[in-house]
Amino acid sequence: MDETRFERSITSLLNQALALDPEKEVIYDGTRRINYRELHEESDWIASAMSRLGIGKGDRIGVSLPNWHEFIVLYFAISKLGAILVPFNTRYREDEVEYILSNSGAKIVFFPQDADNLNHADKFIQISRRLDTLQHLITVRFQLDGMESYEDLLKKGKTAPPPAVDIDPKEDLFAILYTSGTTGRPKGVMLTHKNQVYQAIMGVERMLCTPEEVFLMPTPLFHVMGLTLSFRTVAIGARMVLMDKYKPEIALSLIESEKVTYHPGVPTMFILELNHPSFGSYDLSSLRTGEMAAAPCPEEIVRRIRSDMGCNVMVGYGLTETSPTLTQTNFADDDAMRAETVGKAWPGVEIKIADEQRREVATGEVGELACRSIGLMKGYYQMPDKTAEAVDDEGWFYTGDLATKDEKGYIRIVGRKKEMVIRGGYNIYPREVEEIFYTHPKVLEIAVVGLPDTVLGQISCAVIRLKPGETATTEEMRAFIKERIADYKVPDKFVFREQFPVTPSGKIKKVELQHELENELVNELR
Repeated sequence: MDETRFERSITSLLNQALALDPEKEVIYDGTRRINYRELHEESDWIASAMSRLGIGKGDRIGVSLPNWHEFIVLYFAISKLGAILVPFNTRYREDEVEYILSNSGAKIVFFPQDADNLNHADKFIQISRRLDTLQHLITVRFQLDGMESYEDLLKKGKTAPPPAVDIDPKEDLFAILYTSGTTGRPKGVMLTHKNQVYQAIMGVERMLCTPEEVFLMPTPLFHVMGLTLSFRTVAIGARMVLMDKYKPEIALSLIESEKVTYHPGVPTMFILELNHPSFGSYDLSSLRTGEMAAAPCPEEIVRRIRSDMGCNVMVGYGLTETSPTLTQTNFADDDAMRAETVGKAWPGVEIKIADEQRREVATGEVGELACRSIGLMKGYYQMPDKTAEAVDDEGWFYTGDLATKDEKGYIRIVGRKKEMVIRGGYNIYPREVEEIFYTHPKVLEIAVVGLPDTVLGQISCAVIRLKPGETATTEEMRAFIKERIADYKVPDKFVFREQFPVTPSGKIKKVELQHELENELVNELR
């Protein structure tokens, strides 16, 4: 495939949309509507003002904001400077933020006064007293004595254009996204302009997007999914509707009022919407398509998204390290294929399934999914050893996910390599068990994890969140699963919960859940 069409800067996407229709709305965040001309002007002004503060090409810029229009403006201001975005989860505590600021060497950070029940002002002030590299604190939507605000920068930037900067899309970084490591400190994933432009252009082509598209943005802008969807919107000259915080009733209301056509998200979001008591009262007729990723989705939910929501949803797979999308189903696939697989490799992506020695396994066999992709990261920031562990000399990135590939190239994700449960020498892939439970009419969400056992090495535990108003017993759930799966795969324990620990994108944090269960069940484990 011709890769040269992706060798452009992030700024070029905005320039292209600006030339087509400068007065067209691009962002609505519940507080303000912004058109392409305003996005261009304001990103110019912020870039110019940051330049006057001494921020230039290659400098890291921290952004810790909810899904506000200012975040999108900053994407493009950072691109125009040739600087590097370092986004933060707004739920991070002081130690987590300080590590990322220190590791990245960020010179400047943008933050709100409060978000997610945390006082961000106090957090960043305390950190700045300990970090010499952090030179500027910029407040957003509030004022603080002795500090410059986002509004101040807008005013100062109007007096001069930003400096002209040359970008090498293949080599120059646009962002460093820190992955929440299950062990050790987070790793900074280095993504180039080309990585993101590839994802934007290929995404809109695969999803048959037009300038009339209206993207709902329920995932955080500090997450790779939110980042990519923003650039897809601009790449096609469409419009995005930002959600400050995800709530199913707000999502449904926005789809109706803003005539949303494209609904991305994790399966949990769709499940909550479909099961909302007022679901039937919303007009969702504007919906055309969308995509799900990050977790398995039962066939029944795929069917209901398509029939009850009128949303011809796709299922995809990817990681932060791959910008993210690697594989995706297509519009011709049936409900079963969308539920059971994550589709086939995108153009520009190679997939192989490998054994422990990194040799390719036979069709249909389980192994670790490895890939080569135009979207593959440049590496982990300041971690050459970790980069070398993950990416071999031939450019194959080993994902840590267990999968199979069939004769048609469709990928089935079996689970995380580290999540596989080995019970008495038998391998149990949690996802296989979870997908069966998702067909149970009372189950809203489920996670199967391994727990230590002195006899078997590990046992499996099914943690179930029931649909509102439902009740169930261990005996009922065990009876349901035992006729559908080998006896050693039947969970040894069942736990019912109201909530799961989740990532910002809505993915269940299985390692955290595992630790919680080990503490809760300490007297029951042998």
